[in-house]
Amino acid sequence: MAAADDLKFQEFDDAANLLAANPDATTISIDEPVEIPKNKHSRLQEPGREEDDELLGTDDSDKTELLAGQKKSAPFWTFEYYQTFFDVDTYQVLDRIKGSVFPVPGKNFVRLYIRSNPDLYGPFWICATLVFTIAVSGNLSNFFIHLGKPTYHYVPEFRKVSIAATTIYAYAWLVPLALWGFLMWRNSKVMNIVSYSFLEIVCVYGYSLFVYIPTAILWIIPQKVVRWVLVMFSLCLSGSVLVMTFWPAVRDDNRRIALATMGTIVLLHALLAVGCLAYFFDAPELDFPAPIIPAHNGTTVITKS
Repeated sequence: MAAADDLKFQEFDDAANLLAANPDATTISIDEPVEIPKNKHSRLQEPGREEDDELLGTDDSDKTELLAGQKKSAPFWTFEYYQTFFDVDTYQVLDRIKGSVFPVPGKNFVRLYIRSNPDLYGPFWICATLVFTIAVSGNLSNFFIHLGKPTYHYVPEFRKVSIAATTIYAYAWLVPLALWGFLMWRNSKVMNIVSYSFLEIVCVYGYSLFVYIPTAILWIIPQKVVRWVLVMFSLCLSGSVLVMTFWPAVRDDNRRIALATMGTIVLLHALLAVGCLAYFFDAPELDFPAPIIPAHNGTTVITKS
């Protein structure tokens, strides 16, 4: 049986003295690097693949999904369930708006701004603001175009509000829904395709429309050249956000399908911008009937404006 002194805890001041007293003692050096075994299931990455993973955010997205799975989600019929979609502060919304107006080449909008906390607050109010901006600016544009004509009587066109609301909200919800379904379908065909969630796609489309708010205000200027320059500039900014977000997700698909997908995304985005400009601002000039002035001798005189 060991003596009491042998079981007593001792401070290890000098390893050399301890080894001299007990040569059979086992020592462990904390300075030696410990080799961490790699995951045997990890796949070898091709050159340039790490950059794609960084753009898509696969590592961070896996962690986010795991953390999200640990959270207890409320039932969908409760107010708390929908409250999570609006759980953002002013700084987050402003940061996402800034990222949509000033896109950085090679950076993924979902990874940088959306994936940590996707929301519906920003897209909803951006679409609402854009609806009223287009409707009001369209009425003012029509007023300034016909200003000074004696035969013109200004009448506000309130129907433009409903038309703009139907167009903007249909685009901001139906197009993301179709794109989300397409990515989910292609994900079942091609393993390398990364599918974004429906809420993330809605966020991308909603924030990408913010640049059209100041553009619609500037469309009041009654110069067609200025208007078309503004719409092309805004289309390039907002369209680049969509391209840089969704191209890394479909680039591993069939080449023709990937190009067709990106072409459809850009085409629908361009149709929205050009359609709003053509319908609300570049409406054809109306021919107003000339007023009929009765003469004193019983005849009528038609004046030409």
